[in-house]
Amino acid sequence: MNKGKQRIAVRDVMKPEIDIVDGMLTVTEAMRNMENHDTRTLIVDKRDDEDEYGVVMFGDIARQVLAKNLSPDRVNIYEIMSKPVISVHPDMDVRYCVRLFDRFGMSRAPVIEGGKILGLVSYTDIVLRGLMRDVL
Repeated sequence: MNKGKQRIAVRDVMKPEIDIVDGMLTVTEAMRNMENHDTRTLIVDKRDDEDEYGVVMFGDIARQVLAKNLSPDRVNIYEIMSKPVISVHPDMDVRYCVRLFDRFGMSRAPVIEGGKILGLVSYTDIVLRGLMRDVL
């Protein structure tokens, strides 16, 4: 560990507010049910304990529904989700999280511990809540 540098864990910067939706919902239904519009991400719930979580970002909706002139009332979330998701552990150092994002072309990831989603972390969260906390 670097002298003088404080370790920042993902749990210290993640947003605990997440929207978990059923994959069978239409895009319109899922968007109407969102409580946390600032996350711009929907986590698609597991169908059962052996299943994996999925994810839909607003960019996915724009590219796979709107740009193709499809009706959001007729497209189900499961049709446009990415699954399985790459997740991060809440105790991961944010420096490794950034490296993971860079390596896999990601901008955000769910934070999972013990098979349960605790929150969502993004580049924005890491910069604003992590690195800038010592500056502000």
